Amino acid sequence: MAEDTNSLMEIINFDVATALYIIYIIILSYLLIRLVSFLIKKIGDKAGYRRITANMIIPLFKIIVYIASSYLIVTAVIQPSLTQLVAFSGLFGAALGFGLKDIFSDIIGGIVIAFERPYLIGDKITIGDKYGEVTDIGLRSTRIVTPDDTVVSIPNFSIFNKSAASANAGKTEMMVVTDLFIDNNSDFEKAVRLLKECIVTSKYVYISKSNRYTVLVDEFPFYKRLRAKAYVNDLRYEFEFKSDITRRAWVEFNKNEIMPPSFSGAVIEMPKDFKNSVSD
Repeated sequence: MAEDTNSLMEIINFDVATALYIIYIIILSYLLIRLVSFLIKKIGDKAGYRRITANMIIPLFKIIVYIASSYLIVTAVIQPSLTQLVAFSGLFGAALGFGLKDIFSDIIGGIVIAFERPYLIGDKITIGDKYGEVTDIGLRSTRIVTPDDTVVSIPNFSIFNKSAASANAGKTEMMVVTDLFIDNNSDFEKAVRLLKECIVTSKYVYISKSNRYTVLVDEFPFYKRLRAKAYVNDLRYEFEFKSDITRRAWVEFNKNEIMPPSFSGAVIEMPKDFKNSVSD
């Protein structure tokens, strides 16, 4: 162990100039990543349906910059021979085993995400019990924004022990499921027809040969469930699309005497302020 330490000290070359050089490399790498990420996101916003594909360049670029800057820093501090490199690798491996295991696992996870692409920047994903839009894929963690605008950082190692579900798989359009519940005595066939009309006339809907819409009916003891399944034209309007369908569907249901569920003779009525707001 003492011989390994002596070998390591022999190859270390650290002075003020080297320290300034390392600081310069770190600052330059940071600014380069921020600048390129900003430009790619701006270009992606103008690329329409290719926005998510363009944003996926960001994590790959980060990995390249991290590797290049790490190499420059290491070679500035040490200039090892093959024997000395083996000695240094042994010490590094021991340090990795004791204190850097989790960090290294996250880095490996980040590399796997960047190349296998289970999800992309801009995707709506679910990992564990967290759901949101991916805003950044770093070397150690993935950052998502949840529907209530909370930023959550998920360690990249989670890709190995938790399932990751992408709602749009790299596309801008995404399936949105909206559930409405009506009384068993209401005309469900008319309700289905009205709900379909609300879907196809929504300004947020996306319909094509491969992106179809449907309304499914399921009956329960006290109510019927109408499940509308349709694609939103941009995943960023997921909740606006669901709200638009719900709001306009209930306006039509009220006009056609299609009632919400009732339990034990008590009818659950829509709030008056809701009725007034949707009729405006």
